[in-house]
Amino acid sequence: MKIVLLGYMGSGKSTIGKYVSGKTHLTFIDLDSYIEESEKMSISTIFSTKGEIYFRKKEGIYLKEILDSKSNFILALGGGTPCYGVNMNLIKESGIKSFYLKSSIPFLVNRLAKEKEKRPLIANLSQEQLMEFIGKHLFERAPFYEQSNFKIQIDHKSIEDVFNEIALQLH
Repeated sequence: MKIVLLGYMGSGKSTIGKYVSGKTHLTFIDLDSYIEESEKMSISTIFSTKGEIYFRKKEGIYLKEILDSKSNFILALGGGTPCYGVNMNLIKESGIKSFYLKSSIPFLVNRLAKEKEKRPLIANLSQEQLMEFIGKHLFERAPFYEQSNFKIQIDHKSIEDVFNEIALQLH
């Protein structure tokens, strides 16, 4: 069994992925961590030294590598991964079950405001700027996210609730 989790920054892809992994005994892979290990540098260093085009190219290569692997896994994508190159097509054509962890803008703003310092893209934004930034990004990215097999509204749900919704689709 292979599962791909996608959604906006702060939607809980890694948290849910680790939880599902623990419940199903499937290997958990965080695409950003996989890229950092493979490239031997952090995502922010890749962006600052090699640029976003280099990063997006590598992201697509590593995504394909993981999707093509023989082993079973739960893969948490970066928030932008489905929106670049042919990444969403690779996921759809692979036959792997994909889940969009969908959340409202206010929910994401509230969640991300608490961890801004860990997120370089939003670290210097005010609350109002953060709302506008997330709204604009979601508007641009939603057409890609919506192509996933399943959509799970995550606002105010426990990890267990989200897991149960995912589990219902795995049989």
